[in-house]
Amino acid sequence: MDFNLSQQHKALQAKARAFADEVLLPYEMECEDNDGLSVESLRAINQAVMDWEFNALNHSKEDGGQGYTIFEQMLVDEQLGRVTGAIWDTVFRPSYPMKYATPAQKAEYLIPTCQGKRRDCYAITEADAGSDPSQCTTRADRVGTDRWRINGEKWFVTVGDWADYILVHAHVDGDREKPAVFFVDKNLPGVELKRTPKYTHHFAYKHPEYIFRDVEVGDDKLLGQVGEGYELTKDWFVEARLGIAARCVGGAIRATEVANDFAAGRIQFGKPIRDFQAIEFMLADMAIEIMAAKTLLYRGCWEIDRSDDRRRNHAIASALKLHCSEMVGRVTDRAVQILGGRGYMRENPVERLWRDTRVDRIWEGTSEIQRVIVSGQIKKRGLDIYTGWL
Repeated sequence: MDFNLSQQHKALQAKARAFADEVLLPYEMECEDNDGLSVESLRAINQAVMDWEFNALNHSKEDGGQGYTIFEQMLVDEQLGRVTGAIWDTVFRPSYPMKYATPAQKAEYLIPTCQGKRRDCYAITEADAGSDPSQCTTRADRVGTDRWRINGEKWFVTVGDWADYILVHAHVDGDREKPAVFFVDKNLPGVELKRTPKYTHHFAYKHPEYIFRDVEVGDDKLLGQVGEGYELTKDWFVEARLGIAARCVGGAIRATEVANDFAAGRIQFGKPIRDFQAIEFMLADMAIEIMAAKTLLYRGCWEIDRSDDRRRNHAIASALKLHCSEMVGRVTDRAVQILGGRGYMRENPVERLWRDTRVDRIWEGTSEIQRVIVSGQIKKRGLDIYTGWL
């Protein structure tokens, strides 16, 4: 069993590291100081994404993407996770379920989104429906023979400020047994921006709330079939959770690098603080946690690439997201502690990473929900799905 990266994968990893360091890192303080990036900066990065050929990693070349495998996407995401302010999200990746779009839908939405000419966002969460999407009250009712009327309210619509269309998860006729996903252009009558809340982190984009009042769309805006909404949304969650896991590893590595360099140069009581056991043990624990998470991440993504078991892949992605998001919380917290007062300053990347990654234990399924998924799989399939993996 050979665990070494191929030369192709090493080259991709190096390219992604260079892109993160050379293109994205210079925008970190703009994002921090201005609570986001200017239109000019976003457009410049968008062009750089195209120039470096990092657009639409998750979609086929036929649809305008790069056709990367899950493992290859992970290699890129790990490096993007080094960047604070969630500037990684400027490396646009059209929602995975759009691969199931009709040819006409691909021509109107997917292909131009892969080319950086449009931008999508995915609307699931509501005021009273988060971890359990079956509680969504957003509904789509039939109008005549070929149209739908959508009513409801969505929260935490990430990139909703920049996107020009929304993938809306709704229940047909208000029936939770009929989940569906619709393409909704933001400029349609009845699409209303309710508010744009402030959050703990500074983010390249915003997470606005939208209201849909009698928004009418045609049959041609239905993605897939009525009743397939949960599966489409679950596919979206799997990809999102794998991306989170990878970025958490990258963020943890950067925080540890900064802490390690600081500990080597910070002199107290006549010697570098890294020579004190309290510090060197923290660095040792950080390195081991990263090693364990990275091993799990690489193996998991490699395995998912070779599996067509949708539910098993969902189970593995949940385990990866849970472990890596909790790991980065512990690692960045230690990094802040090692840097002391400097670690608590927003100008320092460890402070921003510590603050940025807190949400990774919440969005796209809380840690508690991931444990529900993992324990449910153990009940259904036995411990072997996790403990007999290798």
